Amino acid sequence: LKRIGLQTIICTFSVLSVAARADFKSRNCSEVREACIQKGFSFAHVPVQEIPGEHLRVCPQGDTCCTQEMEDKFGQQSKQDFENLVDEMSHELRSTFVSRHKRFDEFFLELLENTERSLNEMFVRTYGKPYMQNSEVFENLFAELKRYYTGGNVNLEEMLNDFWSRLLERMFTLLNSQYIITEDYLECISKYTDQLKPFGDVPRKLKAQVTRAFIAARTFVQGLSVGREVAQRVSKVNNTPACIRALTKMLYCPFCQGMPAVKPCKNYCLNVMKGCLANQADLDPEWNQYIDAMLLVAQRLEGPFNIESVMEPIDVKISEAIMNMQDNSGQVTYRVFQGCGQPKPAGMTRSTRGVSDVFNARFRPYSPEERPTTAAGTSLDRLVVDIKEKLKLSKKFWSNLPEALCVEDRVTAGNASDEDCWNGHSKGRYFPEVQKDGLTNQVNNPEVGVDITRPDTFIRQQIMALRVMTNKLKNAYNGNDIAFQDSSDEGSGSGSGSGCTEVCTTDMDAAVTEVPVVKADRSGPVDSASLHTPSLAPPTILALSVLTLHRQWR
Repeated sequence: LKRIGLQTIICTFSVLSVAARADFKSRNCSEVREACIQKGFSFAHVPVQEIPGEHLRVCPQGDTCCTQEMEDKFGQQSKQDFENLVDEMSHELRSTFVSRHKRFDEFFLELLENTERSLNEMFVRTYGKPYMQNSEVFENLFAELKRYYTGGNVNLEEMLNDFWSRLLERMFTLLNSQYIITEDYLECISKYTDQLKPFGDVPRKLKAQVTRAFIAARTFVQGLSVGREVAQRVSKVNNTPACIRALTKMLYCPFCQGMPAVKPCKNYCLNVMKGCLANQADLDPEWNQYIDAMLLVAQRLEGPFNIESVMEPIDVKISEAIMNMQDNSGQVTYRVFQGCGQPKPAGMTRSTRGVSDVFNARFRPYSPEERPTTAAGTSLDRLVVDIKEKLKLSKKFWSNLPEALCVEDRVTAGNASDEDCWNGHSKGRYFPEVQKDGLTNQVNNPEVGVDITRPDTFIRQQIMALRVMTNKLKNAYNGNDIAFQDSSDEGSGSGSGSGCTEVCTTDMDAAVTEVPVVKADRSGPVDSASLHTPSLAPPTILALSVLTLHRQWR
């Protein structure tokens, strides 16, 4: 009996000895202290061994390696860590929109400047003084095109109609220099522009091409700007107290439990991130529609609304318009005299010099090897191919963000055993189900308390911005400028653009691909017989007309 009692005492002592060693090991906080130093924390005091945790408000309140100061700083750091993670994950998205917006904007502006400069240089060389005396007609055209592109309140159709009216007035005056053409008379002429069609069908085709191309270019760049702003704003997360508590519990409570090296379980991380990013996920449906609309307009920029393709044949088109005016000058003058009356004679005779004395070079288009360097050192096609790939990659970005954050090299234990990760309470398996995306799906989120009745106002504003932009893009795809539809006093919906529906290729394709018949080129002297009126007027008119149209295209 004594031997049995002695064995019991020895056994009991051995068990207590092992328990004491285990207890001492669990209470040792040296690993936590080292981990805190590595992370840059400067705590006034880190316990050497575990202490009672009644003071803790987020982490488990059993024995702990954390003081209240430590838990408070862990909360602050959790907020910063989360903001940094979202910033890092969204960096590529944001930089894509920033850089591509800059590239497209520079490209379009430089294209406008190059076109205006080359046209001006060509017309000064070719037409000299007659052009320079009337160049403001074209300067105004380019100024208005640039003002439209940069966001000005310009109705493209009205502006282009006005341009052709001004050009008709100048040309009519030059062709009828033996008469006194007053301002009132010019006003009368403008009323007959549509009936007379002095430039043939060129203005109608060019108007269709120019309006669609400029609407697409401006709207696309505006779309990139909106995407840039939304991405930048939404990436600056606004954390709720509940989110910060959940982040602290997930990221730093393992420190308090003496397990700083243990990472969160993946599903645990997903629930925390889905709760903290619930409003961002709600952005996704509108974001995806916006991306799809951007891709559709990008297709237009590659095809019939390509502003480069619109600009390249502009010199030939202007030449065609001028030739139409010269060919029809007699009939135009006759019909104007019928409608507006015959103006008073100027008392001077026309110049008797032949046209060839003044106009010794003919208009001809650039050959491919002569064309100026493309704007911004690239082409529109290359820019569009690049941006399309980037846009496709950005779809579902906001709903995929939790998954992107909860990977091994960022937050979680990754492929480690389900038993070897932090589940919010201890090291072990995480059992709750992963919640779906979006605010309403967080009603039963076990990790983050989310008020699903109060959507984030800031995120709602970004959703509205995307919705408005998507509507503009859809209109631009059809060649319409929604700004002028919305501002129409009559509410008729008429505005800049062709008003075409799904397929807008008839006039565009014809205008882009057809090669007009030009009666002569600039390489040789003008045959005076080919012009109806032998005077200085036709060259001047031709110069003005060509210049006008070329600028209009730009």
